[in-house]
Amino acid sequence: MSNLIETSDITKIYKLGKVEIAALKNINLIVKKNEYLALIGASGSGKSTLMNLLGCLDSPTSGKYYLSGEDVSQLTDDGLARIRNKEIGFIFQAFNLIPRMSALENVALPLIYAGIKENERLDMAEQKLMDVGLKDRMHHKPNELSGGEKQRVAIARALVNNPSIILADEPTGNLDSKTSFEILDIFEELHSKSNTIILITHEPDIAQRAKRIIRLKDGIVESDVTN
Repeated sequence: MSNLIETSDITKIYKLGKVEIAALKNINLIVKKNEYLALIGASGSGKSTLMNLLGCLDSPTSGKYYLSGEDVSQLTDDGLARIRNKEIGFIFQAFNLIPRMSALENVALPLIYAGIKENERLDMAEQKLMDVGLKDRMHHKPNELSGGEKQRVAIARALVNNPSIILADEPTGNLDSKTSFEILDIFEELHSKSNTIILITHEPDIAQRAKRIIRLKDGIVESDVTN
């Protein structure tokens, strides 16, 4: 497997007045294509900061971040937006669906920014919704869907651009146990189809479903083990 992500001494410092807080300290990380890994840690461990950097939502204070061979650590906001739309599919705890849009329209939304014509993007969105078992719910709006169905829509939206990475931030946080495991089953299926998945969680039992577990503490990698 080739390297999809490579970080070299990634550090992130936040300034609060005259105080500097190092959220991440010299993180060195390699993620290969088709890995399924979990980032786990308590609040304040740095996992959310690392997720933001890996997802090109933020830039490091120092260090290098290579994504698919491109140095993205010093890109402008426009450059980061280009990488996000092309390379990364996001799944969030709160689903982040647009209420006035149907499931189909929500899934097709990223394709608008990719410049794909309406008929083609609706066909692509429909296929992704079918892939996650929502063939009969694609014209429903978010308030007509259960929590598990909303997360399936979010997964379909994350997949519709065929991204290099699926970045899932506490994707089971708003779900009951049964539905959580159904969503994790989808992740395992996606991984079996050669998708690269990075799961961010604070729950050990959720992290155990991944094939590799990276534990963060106080801004450093405390452990990195194959599960």
